[in-house]
Amino acid sequence: MNVFRTALLGLTASAVIGFGALAAEISGAGATFPYPIYAKWAEAYAAKTGLKMNYQSIGSGGGIKQITSKTVDFGASDMPLKPADLEKDGLTQFPMVMGGVVPVINVPGITAGQLKLDGNVLADIYLGKITKWNDPAIAALNSGLKLPDLAIAPVYRSDGSGTTFIFTHYLSEVSPEWKDKVGENTSVQFPSGIGGKGNEGVSAMASRTVGAIGYVEYAYAKQNKLTYALLRNKDGEFVSPAGSAFGAAAANADWSKTQDFYLLLTNQPGKESWPITGATFILLHKQQTRPEVAREVINFFDWAYLNGGKLADDLDYVPMPENVVKLVEQSWQQIKGPDGKAVWTGRSS
Repeated sequence: MNVFRTALLGLTASAVIGFGALAAEISGAGATFPYPIYAKWAEAYAAKTGLKMNYQSIGSGGGIKQITSKTVDFGASDMPLKPADLEKDGLTQFPMVMGGVVPVINVPGITAGQLKLDGNVLADIYLGKITKWNDPAIAALNSGLKLPDLAIAPVYRSDGSGTTFIFTHYLSEVSPEWKDKVGENTSVQFPSGIGGKGNEGVSAMASRTVGAIGYVEYAYAKQNKLTYALLRNKDGEFVSPAGSAFGAAAANADWSKTQDFYLLLTNQPGKESWPITGATFILLHKQQTRPEVAREVINFFDWAYLNGGKLADDLDYVPMPENVVKLVEQSWQQIKGPDGKAVWTGRSS
């Protein structure tokens, strides 16, 4: 069974977690970037609790819209919302896990890790300035690698996407032309290429289009055996995507100095750092009308912090450090029920 289909995560029945009334179901929607690990966590959590949860893997833009309109219990976004935007909509956010966005290619004769790219070349490909795989700019980075005279087919996300935000934020950091002409957001006007919906859609489009290049969350590339490229990082080193490289990029991140956990991890220094690293975030309303539901949502994510590290490692995500988890748990105290009391007061076991 393909874990990457856009689907609902089904957890059946219910079980006692803490005290008080239990939610019959918790629901969420948003980012496809963390879907692989959320699916694994959900499966493991079901075995422990039986609590039913539905997660719609529809993209960060959709998740933000649904949590803002209160049609789901939590939203998920790879683009952290700015503190002013959180305040405007009565939301709070916290980082759940970190991972990497990787360029994947479909070029005959080239295998995973053979092709080298840098930020400027990647930007120029998506700007439509570099249109052939044997372009001199690509050849200059790949001495000794036979590059075909083949048209490049850029693939991008057609839906509102935090993965696109991370990708375009990186391109804006390394390419002044990209920043000026296209910029960064969950959805931008790509100058060239074809669109695919979700990480799943981009993976599928890149797989079946000869000459394609796309950008996807690493777990999708790994599980679907897509051919990835190496990237030159800020220190000038060509690095391969892996959990250790994402962790290196996140190593110096100081979440304690952020407001509302607003932090971006692209183009970080360090010889081993992967340059397109990002965190994914959960969005909750500070004021809850159904505190028992909010409590179960928080119970699930707290369980994932405490017990989901190994599953995250297996999929090359980077778990949040314990000091960050403590900061997140403190932030949960601002989530209140109708009686003004915090809906979550700590781990029940």
